[in-house]
Amino acid sequence: MRTYHCFWLLFWAGQPHQSFLTLLSKRTSGFPEKEKVLVLSGNSRRDLHRSKRSWMWNQFFLLEEYTGTDYQYVGKLHSDQDKGDGSLKYILSGDGAGDLFIINENTGDIQATKRLDREEKPVYILRAQAINRRTGRPVEPESEFIIKIHDINDNEPMFTKDVYNASIPEMSDVGTFVVQVTATDADDPTYGNSAKVVYSILQGQPYFSVESETGIIKTALLNMDRENREQYQVVIQAKDMGGQMGGLSGTTTVNITLTDVNDNPPRFPQSTYQFRAPESMPPDSPVGRIKANDADVDENAEIEYSITEGNGYDMFGITTDKDTQEGIITVKKALDFENKNLYILKVEATNTHVDPRFLYLGPFKDSATVRIQVEDVDEPPMFSRPAYIMEVKEDVPINNVIGTVTAQDPDAAKNPVKYSVDRHTDMDRVFNINSGNGSIFTSKPLDRETLLWHNITVIAAEINNPKQSSRVPVFIKVLDVNDNAPEFAMFYETFVCENAKAEQLIQTLSAVDKDDSYSGHQFSFSLAPEAASSLNFTLQDNRGEFLGRLFFIISSLLSVFRCRFNVCFVFPDNTAGIFTRKNRYNRHEMSTYFLPVVISDNDYPIQSSTETVTIRVCACDHRGKMLSCNAEALIHPTGLSTGALIAILLCIIILLITVVLFAALRRQRKKEPLIISKEDIRDNIVSYNDEGGGEEDTQAFDIGTLRNPEAIDDNKLRRDIVPETLFLPRRTATARDNTDVRDFINQRLKENDTDPTAPPYDSLATYAYEGNGSVAESLSSLESVTTDGDQDYDYLSDWGPRFKKLADMYGAMDSDKDS
Repeated sequence: MRTYHCFWLLFWAGQPHQSFLTLLSKRTSGFPEKEKVLVLSGNSRRDLHRSKRSWMWNQFFLLEEYTGTDYQYVGKLHSDQDKGDGSLKYILSGDGAGDLFIINENTGDIQATKRLDREEKPVYILRAQAINRRTGRPVEPESEFIIKIHDINDNEPMFTKDVYNASIPEMSDVGTFVVQVTATDADDPTYGNSAKVVYSILQGQPYFSVESETGIIKTALLNMDRENREQYQVVIQAKDMGGQMGGLSGTTTVNITLTDVNDNPPRFPQSTYQFRAPESMPPDSPVGRIKANDADVDENAEIEYSITEGNGYDMFGITTDKDTQEGIITVKKALDFENKNLYILKVEATNTHVDPRFLYLGPFKDSATVRIQVEDVDEPPMFSRPAYIMEVKEDVPINNVIGTVTAQDPDAAKNPVKYSVDRHTDMDRVFNINSGNGSIFTSKPLDRETLLWHNITVIAAEINNPKQSSRVPVFIKVLDVNDNAPEFAMFYETFVCENAKAEQLIQTLSAVDKDDSYSGHQFSFSLAPEAASSLNFTLQDNRGEFLGRLFFIISSLLSVFRCRFNVCFVFPDNTAGIFTRKNRYNRHEMSTYFLPVVISDNDYPIQSSTETVTIRVCACDHRGKMLSCNAEALIHPTGLSTGALIAILLCIIILLITVVLFAALRRQRKKEPLIISKEDIRDNIVSYNDEGGGEEDTQAFDIGTLRNPEAIDDNKLRRDIVPETLFLPRRTATARDNTDVRDFINQRLKENDTDPTAPPYDSLATYAYEGNGSVAESLSSLESVTTDGDQDYDYLSDWGPRFKKLADMYGAMDSDKDS
């Protein structure tokens, strides 16, 4: 039959408090009472029964912060399978098992090895099990139980801030909310009064109070004035255990600032102010400053000043300095001591931000009297006008008066004044002035076409005190007179075709006039008397044609346009046309005609000038397009004098002689001997008919050149002579790495034999071979097909004393081998 198992936990009482436990093996100090036993039951289903309980059956309770010297006893595990013979073993697992909590595996007693802190961990969940010591199998199923830590009052209340800062308006009512402070206690709020906090005020009475349960700070005194005291420091205490004796406490500081309200009106420190102002003070200059005191700050102390009464209401103004809140009195108009020397003003200062709650304290404004004494100063002369404008005709005679300026001393003394022209404004001294009466006259002729306006400055100074002076601008306009004759608008040079017809227009003329005409310029054109009887050309003034066609033009314009005031003004176009007078012209007979034209204006006095029109005769096609003209007519050579031409020829001759001499010198240098110095380095021809000539033979050629054919620059020009005929340098193919040296040498010899620029003494010497002409043939063993052991060197003894050393060396080697 299958067996069911369960744990049973027996308690000493229904209320969860510290049990007084007893150990089987040893007793813990301090709590000798009834022990807790967690029974592991092994009854069968038919024996299983439960009894009604009013507590948790699987909980242990311990007090935190145990201070004993021995381990703290927790409880006991016991299984109904335990016969007391030591066959069972109790084990523990879960939170802190084996470290914080240990179990006696024989008896099942559980102990705590360290001090427990509820605030760190309030509950530990463990699992208990009984196993067979011999087989290691569990005899009971694993059961879970809880160890709950009971709280003690070991934490004082802590405020959320070390220092609180708050502010309230001054003059606040009693009970006005200031700030709320909050303190927390880490103890268990559900067990006893360890976490019940009560607030009280230690410092700050009688100005403030605090609610004991909420920590809300309120005002406790009426009409607290910022101007008397602005800062308050309040100390609040939070105490646990409901404020009872023995509880723990903490404190915090609350800094309370009274903010300003506009409860103080501005007040002038004195009722009358005295200022002095010189009459020369320019407008907008400050005369003085006044200030009304206001005990408030910031915007509540802002003051606006105004002039409300006085005989200088329109002469002076007052503004507020935003930084200092002072009233700045300024001059609005120029002062005149001779006219008025004393002004009395009434100035008012008013708060700009008024709080209606404090209007019962009185009007928030104040007034004072300001006396301004005008002082007399020596003033410079004053002109009757700020500027003068004068007109003068350009043909006015010199020393003719064109206008007068007037200035006088405004002081009571009425000092005499003298006048002068500022020469910085009249550098050419065109005008002058009478120093006594201020009349301006010309000192040089005027020309409107050169300068229309003359802007000068006249200075008026006191005769007794020249430093007192003033200046005035004078603008002089030069009026026009008809003193310029009209002239062509441009230089006219035209042509006429040889096949031209009579009465054919060849050029239209227009004119300009430098003079100014209010009614518009009207020019008349005519031929000069000497050309009036010409049979070649005629001139037609368009103004005459205009008179004949005036009615037609006016009627045409009126039909198209509606003129203002039903009147249309039509003016001549001030042009004239040159027409041919005969049918044909011959450029060979006359290539150029000069036609003088007289131009006159219609102003008074009438001015006229004679201008010339150049007409060239040209060949044209049937459409009148110019083909060619006389060369003289189209080309304008500047020409050179005979002296200049002779100088150019002499320069050319000298240059040619210099070139010839230089070429002759270069040719002479070519004929110099080829070898002029022993240190001259060049390739030499060396011929060998025997086996070597010694070390001196190696000076003729560098064998390294043959061993690296690609390092040689091909066909470099000779540095000792210059070839008679310059041939283009030839480039030959570089020998490949695997090309035999003999082929390379033969190739270079062939190239030099065919090179016409190479002198006859140039040759190529090689040391790679012993020489084909030697009777001893080659001494090199490179081409030998025999080995050293097969070679017989006895013949060296027959070659004479020069080869004795070789004979001894090779002969000795043979003798050694034989031995």
